[in-house]
Amino acid sequence: MTKRRRFLALVGGALTSTIVLAGCLGNPPTSTDAGGSAPTSQAPAAGNTDLEVKTVSLGFIPILEAAPLVIGVEKGFFARHGLEVNLSKQASWPAARDNVVLGTAGGGIEGGQWQLPMPQMISEGAITDGKKVPMYILAMLMSQGQGLAASNSVKDANLGTDLKPAASFIKDFPQTEKRKFRAAYTFPKANQDMWIRYWLAAGGIDPDKDVELLTVPSTETVQGMRNGTMELFSTGDPWPTRVVNDKIGYLATTTAYLWPVHPEEFLAVRADWVDKNPKATIALIKGVIEAQQWLDKPENKIEAAKILSSRKWYNIPQPVLELALKGGYKPGTTPTPETDPKNAPLYWNSDRGVISYPYKSLTLWFLLESMRWKFYPDTVGSIEQAKAINDKVTREDLWRQAAQELGLPAADIPTTSSRGKETFFDGVVYDPEKPQAYLDSVKIKR
Repeated sequence: MTKRRRFLALVGGALTSTIVLAGCLGNPPTSTDAGGSAPTSQAPAAGNTDLEVKTVSLGFIPILEAAPLVIGVEKGFFARHGLEVNLSKQASWPAARDNVVLGTAGGGIEGGQWQLPMPQMISEGAITDGKKVPMYILAMLMSQGQGLAASNSVKDANLGTDLKPAASFIKDFPQTEKRKFRAAYTFPKANQDMWIRYWLAAGGIDPDKDVELLTVPSTETVQGMRNGTMELFSTGDPWPTRVVNDKIGYLATTTAYLWPVHPEEFLAVRADWVDKNPKATIALIKGVIEAQQWLDKPENKIEAAKILSSRKWYNIPQPVLELALKGGYKPGTTPTPETDPKNAPLYWNSDRGVISYPYKSLTLWFLLESMRWKFYPDTVGSIEQAKAINDKVTREDLWRQAAQELGLPAADIPTTSSRGKETFFDGVVYDPEKPQAYLDSVKIKR
């Protein structure tokens, strides 16, 4: 049976193709109606026709973190470096995990967009039933662009960035509703779970004792909130923006307020594919970098929203995506569009430097949070273990090689593995040189 439907676009005399697939949990992706206009591609750049392979299959979840991958395909950034990227829409994060274990040889994918520490834990077999599938983190796809959206049913609580004034409301929820306050994320023990936990704990609320945490796919969060499944969810835009736009709820806060210019989701690929295809890997990173630069330009936001809105990609109204790309809504019970670019999704530039670079200091933080909550005690039980895993999986060297070959200015190519000290909204400081001090400073932990 045919598992893929190929759509061809003839551009500039070069025949390229983009395969749009839909992943299903635990099974290889199946074909779906592409719809929309054909991708815009460019002919391979000179000197990039000697790649070890010409194609790679990657997975994505339809949130803004995946935009560099989609734009890389649609605007021809991958094609100009001689690489055809076949993007496969995943039904959920478990589907993505299962499909990367299968690999292309098994009808799955070689990598794609990931919450952390999924690539590290897939590498260690901690979330794959003991099967170790080594992966490499190649680039950070985006910063910010995550919302903690609250239902109108808890509007009177006026949940905000500082939760302390509403802590009693959440803790006393069982007395009034006969059940705990329910908060959802899209995959357990990964960054969207971690944002909820950090926010709750900073407000004096124990996420394991005072609330009920649920796992809900991002595409089901809006309907789930409409149906009363949850009081709050954490996921990437455009879903939080859509909740406000559809008058289902309001933004309690966004991750831009919790940790400005924070690490978000990353591009990661199976290590065996990278090791066998070093030139193709560099081409892949180049395409992502150029897509991120394009996405960050204000004049491209409308076109980006139009591309992403199509049925084959996000299937979300273009105005909602435009708003989300420009910053969405400000936190608060009154829906007010955000106008500060610094609080919008960031793809390339920031006041903390280049977004795309996979700083080991940032990828390490997710492993430290895993230690904080004892997510993977048999895998990440000490700082030494966390550092060893981080050093093995995060490949800053490959990003630097791609950037140098692109001719990026020296100022845009970091020379160290640390971005320096990071300060959270509650005053907690994460110094990558003193990870134990960070763990000691947080009050609620396991």
